[in-house]
Amino acid sequence: MKTNRELERIVKGFANHRRLQILQLLEKSPELSVDEIATVLNVNFKTVSEHIRRLAIANLVLKRSDGNNVRHKITNRGLSILKFLRILE
Repeated sequence: MKTNRELERIVKGFANHRRLQILQLLEKSPELSVDEIATVLNVNFKTVSEHIRRLAIANLVLKRSDGNNVRHKITNRGLSILKFLRILE
């Protein structure tokens, strides 16, 4: 069982509307780069990069090197979070 501090890190990882948008986008289109995510969401590259960093810390997104690019994929935890949030709607 996770400690309260570990749970807090997870919740803070998705407690932002942009991060939720990124998770939803990666659910539909896995293996996107930061540049591709920024283009689709019409958001600044640096902003998306910081959001991805926070999602990765919470283990909601995985990073994979692909030459000069880094590809991002939603984790099972990230999918569970989206499922949970849909229940709340």
